[in-house]
Amino acid sequence: MIIGVAAERTRGENRVLLAPSGARVLAERGHIVLVQSGAGGGCRFRDEDYREAGARVVYDRDNVIDRADLLLQVAPLHGAELQQVLPGQTVLAFHHLAAASRATVEGLLARAVTAIGLERIEDPTGDLPVLHAMSEIAGQLAIHVAAHYLETRAGGRGILLGGSPGIPPAHVVIIGAGQVGLWAARLAIGNGAQVTLVDSSLAALRRAEESLGHAIVTQIAHPQAVARAVAYADVVIGAVLVRGGRTPQIVSRGMVRTMKPGAVIIDVSIDQGGCVETSRPTTLDQPIYVEHGVTHYCVPNMASAVARTASLALTCAALPYIQALADLGVDAAARQDPGLAAAFFTHRGFLVSEGVARAFGMPWRRLSAALAPAVAMAGVEVGVGATAGFGVPGPTDH
Repeated sequence: MIIGVAAERTRGENRVLLAPSGARVLAERGHIVLVQSGAGGGCRFRDEDYREAGARVVYDRDNVIDRADLLLQVAPLHGAELQQVLPGQTVLAFHHLAAASRATVEGLLARAVTAIGLERIEDPTGDLPVLHAMSEIAGQLAIHVAAHYLETRAGGRGILLGGSPGIPPAHVVIIGAGQVGLWAARLAIGNGAQVTLVDSSLAALRRAEESLGHAIVTQIAHPQAVARAVAYADVVIGAVLVRGGRTPQIVSRGMVRTMKPGAVIIDVSIDQGGCVETSRPTTLDQPIYVEHGVTHYCVPNMASAVARTASLALTCAALPYIQALADLGVDAAARQDPGLAAAFFTHRGFLVSEGVARAFGMPWRRLSAALAPAVAMAGVEVGVGATAGFGVPGPTDH
């Protein structure tokens, strides 16, 4: 199979899905790996590193896209990028379609693109290995970001996360006890902060206490408890994920208004819509804005701030699935691995994600029907998605 790695065009996206080490594995298995010159520059991977790994460095972006059977990228397709992909091509990326525009979904369907979401790939235990690789990084970065924007010179409250002898520490409220939440809590505790972890799942909170001990305060995420915690918080970290759907807004605008001047909100859930009503996407170049006196940091690709670490982690997590798609072909790989099949959003002109169908009220069908031979498709039942609603989510994970 011909595998293409084009340079990312999304502003501030410095990661690359395939590091030279991954390119070597695929090349040694007989696949052709095309890498656009400079694609790894944001993480200090040289063109020569890819050549030495057995990849072919291509200087024209169109040449990569036009020749690739499988296109690898980190950021989702936007606007003109969607028009560049070939009809019937397979694109592996963080698509986050439930939080995308309807036009993007319709564009993928019109071009019969097979869109596979890195964020939806499941391992045999039901975990999300590729998303978790980024969540672990984002959880750690969230505390670094919080500490910086609490500083006086950054417009914050002028307080130290861990306080000082005789001076109380900062109060960090983390909404979501998944991977982002646990890593953020672990680092916040290590910095001496007071940590409250909020989740709608008692089981998730119990696991968090088993992992972190009683250094954290846990709280079920009913609206009154969230409102009370947010009002006293110096930092709020949104770490909510609803698998396959848009993130519900757990923190309302009214709650944000009750926060202290100079407090900080870091909405890590922004890549799937955000869990704070006042959140809107920002970039690493311009990461913050202030609303109701509260600093908002809402960068969808915050792991790109440590692009080399993130790219190596992505390669380790995603390579087994890239290899399966290349070795077996897209349909056979989906049939063999239900966890990979769960990551398909669109295939051969069909929407095959119930969550996206619900978000946009669009018709959909099961992937098993889309994989079947055309002669066997007659009479296949097609579902119609309902409009998605917001509320307190089930078990959270990010």
